[in-house]
Amino acid sequence: MRLCFLVEEQYRYDGMPVEVIRQLDAWGHRVDVLRPGSSLIRVSEEIRAGSHDAWVLKTVSGGPGLTLLETAAAVGLTTVNDARSIRGVRDKVLAAAIGRSGGLPVPLTYAAARPESLAEIPDAEFPLVVKPADGSSGRAVRLVASPDLLAGMRHELAGEGMLIAQPYVPNSGIDLKVYCVGGELYATERRSPLHPDRPAPERRVPLSAEVARIAAEVGAVYGLDLYGVDVLLGPDGPVVVDVNDFPSFRQVPDAAARVARAVLELARTGGAVPGTAALTPLQEPVRVPAQLPATAGEGR
Repeated sequence: MRLCFLVEEQYRYDGMPVEVIRQLDAWGHRVDVLRPGSSLIRVSEEIRAGSHDAWVLKTVSGGPGLTLLETAAAVGLTTVNDARSIRGVRDKVLAAAIGRSGGLPVPLTYAAARPESLAEIPDAEFPLVVKPADGSSGRAVRLVASPDLLAGMRHELAGEGMLIAQPYVPNSGIDLKVYCVGGELYATERRSPLHPDRPAPERRVPLSAEVARIAAEVGAVYGLDLYGVDVLLGPDGPVVVDVNDFPSFRQVPDAAARVARAVLELARTGGAVPGTAALTPLQEPVRVPAQLPATAGEGR
């Protein structure tokens, strides 16, 4: 197969996607790499129908790579993930609306183009988590305890563009990250960027049936095949706080090979990796169900 990876400078030496590209090359596939942030790209020559079996995006939120991926999709090329689905999670305002309307346990979300507009949020909603709508990798995520502290942060927030704010979900200070690759789910624990002082060794953990169901719903609601989802275990149950279309897949065993196989399968099928019918034991990777339970999304 011939594949094209769009890789921003930030990820030029990152294991995701460098090791995936090496694996595909070792298997005899041709992989072209474009760097949308630093290269002159001849759109009419390099993005055309039939040029590649699939295009894959590993880029920063708000970077130019997504526009190029959408260009590839517009001329009929397969993209991993679907370019429209990526747009739906890269913009956190859009992601919150899609998630809530799809029945996912997504926090109430406020959006503001100007930091001073956040002052209209009721005091009862504090503490708040405030972050850029196009943020990624935990960048510029802030825990704001009170309206007075928010007022003092206006200048700091002024250069962040569109902002979102969500009521803080009380939790242990540990993020649960669930990765979907090749139709399987893997769960890992990692220290929350909001609680950097709390010890939390990064490790794989069992995946409960409830979180597995929610993670599978995330793929269905957003139309993603290869993705990661950040879940907080709050007092009222699991809450989805972020979705990533091409995460790090850290702690996933043989991650490079698994992601490479998933990319090839998506390139062949032009769509979703087929799921299987049942969840496997919690200590093992969980297969994404081919059809979600009829009650998915109810009761939350």
